[in-house]
Amino acid sequence: MKIVRKRYENMNGVRHVGGINDLRKWRKERRAKVKDMSYTVPMCEERQVELLRDNQELTTITWIGHSTFLIQMAGLNVLTDPVWAERMGLERRLTPPGLSVRELPRIDVVLLSHSHYDHMDMRSLREFKAAHLFVPEGLGSKLRARGFARVTEMSWWDREQLGGLELHFVPAQHWTRRTLIDTNRSHWGGWVLQPAARSEERAAVYFAGDSGYFPGFKMIGERFAIRYALLPIGAYEPEWFMSAQHVTPEEAVQAFEDVQGEIFVPMHYGTFRLADDTPREALDRLLAEWERRKLPGDALRMLKLGETLM
Repeated sequence: MKIVRKRYENMNGVRHVGGINDLRKWRKERRAKVKDMSYTVPMCEERQVELLRDNQELTTITWIGHSTFLIQMAGLNVLTDPVWAERMGLERRLTPPGLSVRELPRIDVVLLSHSHYDHMDMRSLREFKAAHLFVPEGLGSKLRARGFARVTEMSWWDREQLGGLELHFVPAQHWTRRTLIDTNRSHWGGWVLQPAARSEERAAVYFAGDSGYFPGFKMIGERFAIRYALLPIGAYEPEWFMSAQHVTPEEAVQAFEDVQGEIFVPMHYGTFRLADDTPREALDRLLAEWERRKLPGDALRMLKLGETLM
């Protein structure tokens, strides 16, 4: 009996442009560019390591780097897309992680947005085998086969509750591949975390994962009361190649308005050189768009590595 394995799609059938000819065109363009890589994201000088280890009550968000955050909510310690890798392909990490693995509190939950190597690093994941993994549909069997005992697979708009925390898996516009034969064999998405007993009017944390700009941002904003929106701003250049899978900084601001968030925390920049944009370029474009729209300055929190928002 032949087993038919599912392939996953984006909301409106949008596909990633990624043929070999496009890749060659991009690589040719990249060789002709001269980029200033002197700016690096700074490390926080006053990291809250002891507070994070003892905290059971406060909601906190600590940026470790790229798409890796420690989120504390409802008494649980949650990691998103844990990556402590020193390299991504041929590229060395640009900045050290904001916290080392040994500085973390005990991790209860790991959330994966999708299977790309800069979001699902197996060596890093093995450090958290005792945690409960919540993953997109299509990844569960692969992770169980690698020895992870507690894995919950979720589809778009699924909801799970762990203790006093609700976890919602929400859409994104992206794609997946880890080998030459598994393109889009697992899904992709973002996560909304909120207390099960909501006493605050706007309490949810939205972790977008990786995404191009798409109508799903407005749908998320209509369903949830987003306080903190953790949104990607990097890996967008060249836009003709990246736009289906990665937002530009300007599109990230629009996504923030779409989800009706209160606080914008940029991510997915400054750690690995995945595309042609630089960390400084991403931040400059973000700030220019923020000012152009006359958005409040205190609603944009550009965290340093290891910095804790609470």
